[in-house]
Amino acid sequence: MQLTQYTDYSLRVLIYLDLYNKELATISEIAKSYNISRNHLGKVVHNLANLGYIDTTRGKGGGMRLSQAPENINIGQVVRQTEGRFDLAECFNAAHNTCSISSCCELKNVFWEARCAFIAVLDRYTLADIVKNKSQLRSSLQIEWFPPKAASH
Repeated sequence: MQLTQYTDYSLRVLIYLDLYNKELATISEIAKSYNISRNHLGKVVHNLANLGYIDTTRGKGGGMRLSQAPENINIGQVVRQTEGRFDLAECFNAAHNTCSISSCCELKNVFWEARCAFIAVLDRYTLADIVKNKSQLRSSLQIEWFPPKAASH
């Protein structure tokens, strides 16, 4: 089983934004860090904003940042929302199912159980859980770290 590139990129954007400690990150910065298509990433970012995971600002000096704490971003939920059809086999999709044994085959029940177990594991983790090694991740992505700004009184 393999997640779509779209879901993979969605998770990478969220990871990057958690690691990035400047005001706003740009699509170009993220694309360069991961060596992925800027155009494809634009669609991913638009969707993540629509889903409420990130805030975006257009124009000069614009960019994006997480819209919520990493502890509140559930990995299973992100996967369900970005993966689209999550059909492990043809028989999961009634509109495209041409399997002649689908009505009596028990394999689809096994696949369904496996899919549920897969998602259940993802549901146990948040973005905060998967970025515990921030300094290593920043180094791998060549992200310059900026300490949080001190609160002004």
